[in-house]
Amino acid sequence: MAEVKVRNISKTYEKGTVQALKNIEFEVASGELFGLIGPDGAGKTTLFRLLTTLLVPDEGSATVAGFDIVTDLWDIRKIVGYMPGRFSLYQDLSVEENLNFFATVFNTTVAENYHLIKDIYVQLEPFKHRLAGKLSGGMKQKLALCCALVHEPKVLFLDEPTTGVDPVSRKEFWDMLDLLKKKGITIVVSTPYMDEASRCDRIALIQKGEILEIDTLPAILEKHERPLFAIRAKDRYRLIQEVRAYEETVSCYAFGEENHVVLKNDLEGETEFKAYLKDKGFEGLSFSRIAPNIEDVFIKLMLEQETHA
Repeated sequence: MAEVKVRNISKTYEKGTVQALKNIEFEVASGELFGLIGPDGAGKTTLFRLLTTLLVPDEGSATVAGFDIVTDLWDIRKIVGYMPGRFSLYQDLSVEENLNFFATVFNTTVAENYHLIKDIYVQLEPFKHRLAGKLSGGMKQKLALCCALVHEPKVLFLDEPTTGVDPVSRKEFWDMLDLLKKKGITIVVSTPYMDEASRCDRIALIQKGEILEIDTLPAILEKHERPLFAIRAKDRYRLIQEVRAYEETVSCYAFGEENHVVLKNDLEGETEFKAYLKDKGFEGLSFSRIAPNIEDVFIKLMLEQETHA
């Protein structure tokens, strides 16, 4: 059964001149950990605000746990937990006071649903009297997650929960989400970090307000059908220019210390491409065939989107 259903949702700003979302459609199954992956400005936050009834769509419809996001907003607000990208708790209240406040808002108590937050709260308990504004970035995120869970929501919406926190805190946060998933909570999480896609059951790649692809991570990686190569040389700028000028090049982009190159043809194209680069006399040239990762697939889909725009 689908816990979240989105049907052709569109949203604009500035009197229709800025397209934030365009014909978004997907479903999230009950108990699924669903990831929305995309850069800043892709439309992730707008989508979350629509699904949590903070905005109204221009077109389309959506339901959360069977409730319509426009006509049943008060029902939805009772059964969802929402953690916005920006820390939005009361910074002049302590950890304990924030938790008690949000529990009271939902007509419950921390004790009643402590089983949901126990694994997270044990890390916060030594700081329960500290003001929320004085917590570290990772601890703020854990407190925000506790406050979003204190009323035992059916669906949890987390908007870029790991942005701005250290790598250890990021891993700990995703470990917590795995535990919550085992408790049957449906989780929809957004992130700009492509490496976090592997922690989700399924992912949707989003760019410029449009869904580029929805599937499991392995299935998406299989769709990068053309050969991919990692190359490097001492004169990196000239290398990029020469590769992009090569007639068999589909794309060439910087990736860490290397350049990733996609060619039109397979083995025959590889041999000719190597010869082409050697003729250019690059110093320190290295060349290897590699398996694409999620970043490579995202760039491929993004370039296709720009071509068809």
